[in-house]
Order: sequence, then C-alpha cells, then structure tokens
Amino acid sequence: MNAIIQNPRGEQLDYAFHGDGENKNRIILIGHGVTGDKDRPWAVALSEALAEAGFNALRFSFSGNGQSQGEFRESTISKEVADLAAVINAVEQAGYQEIGYAGHSMGGAVGVIRAAADSRLKFLISLAGMVHTAKFTQVEFGDQTADQGFMWDEKDCPLSSAFVDDLAQIDSVLPLAEQISIPWLVVHGSEDDVVPIEESREIFNPSGSTQKLIELPGCNHVFADDALPAMIQTVTQWMKNL
Repeated sequence: MNAIIQNPRGEQLDYAFHGDGENKNRIILIGHGVTGDKDRPWAVALSEALAEAGFNALRFSFSGNGQSQGEFRESTISKEVADLAAVINAVEQAGYQEIGYAGHSMGGAVGVIRAAADSRLKFLISLAGMVHTAKFTQVEFGDQTADQGFMWDEKDCPLSSAFVDDLAQIDSVLPLAEQISIPWLVVHGSEDDVVPIEESREIFNPSGSTQKLIELPGCNHVFADDALPAMIQTVTQWMKNL
C-alpha cells in the first residue's frame, strides 16, 4: 500500500505496511500511545509477526508524533480519533474489506472511542489500554503545569493545556464499552505501572461472548524484553481464531 494518508487538517501521517498487498480480506491498523510512534519496538515486532502469520498490518504515527506532520502540543485523544478515521478511510479506499485496530495505552482509548462510533471497524484490540483519561493526567502529570511542564521530563514532549483539557473532558471511555459489540481482545501486563491492569479488568465485560481478557504475568506497560513474545503470541493466536 502506497497511498498518502492525511488527517482532516491536511497533515500527512507516516505509516509502514506489512503483508501481502494482493490479499485484501483483512487488515489490522496499529496505533501507539502518548509520546510514542509507529517505530516503537513492540509495534514493529507485532506488525512483522502478524505479516508472517498471513495478516496485513499497517502501523502508523498519530499526527504530531514521529515522522507524521503536525505539532506534538496539539496531540490529543480527540485529534487522534480523527487521525484513525483518516487511516480507516485510506485502507477502505484501497479495497480492504475487514478492518481492525490495535491500540496501545492512549491509543487504546482512541480505539474504544472510534469503535463505539464507526461500524467499519470489525474487530478491536486494546494493549494496556487507557480507560480513565482524566485520572491518567492527574497521576502521571499532576506535578507539572500545563504549557510549562513536560511529559516524564522529555523535552520533546511538552505538556499542553490542549492535551490536559481533552483528557479531562473525555474523563473515561468506560461508558462506551457497552456500545462495542465487535470481537474485542484486551491484553494487559500485571506489572504495568503506567496504566493499572485494574482498568482493563474494569472495562472488560465477562458476559460479552465476543470479548476476551488476557492478563500477562510479569509484563510491563510497553511489553518490553521477555514480555514481547507473550503479547505477540496472544494477539496472533486470537487473530487466527477470529
């Protein structure tokens, strides 16, 4: 796939495609979390593994992140929901018939919001997905001043009032969960110190026949080191069983 993908603001989104361009039955879009991009090790490894298993995968950077156009200060969940819609538009126009999305951390919240409103998404994967957005900013950045401080002391990641206000306004994606009836895999590591595993337990509906929660013992927020193969195997096996 070599289409140019632009969000509603006309900002071009950087992406990488993995798979067989001739097989357009199914494609999975992969979105990162706050301060991340499409080239995070977990995203690259997962995309490669999915392609090896016979699935098309497209990992992309949200606007203002990585090599995508836009300003990081303007990066919010709401803007990323629109970015995801632009990617869905592009793969739909390219002829892909069954579109799914896997989002990590804040990208997980993006996926819940998009899936609750967009019937074009046919399956959803949440990887250490953020649920309570307002609480996240309070816990992680409560000691910083918006438009003056930085996220986790990263000078390239200023904490903007746009980001803080947007997450506060959304507050939580938990109420949207009941609107999602498509197959939904929730994966979370027991040692996640950024988004507590309790949030995935809370959003998971055990009575939902199309939902599945997998807890990975010893895994951290970014599925680093020995945790990565476990996450990849969980996702690829679930995809094979769809």
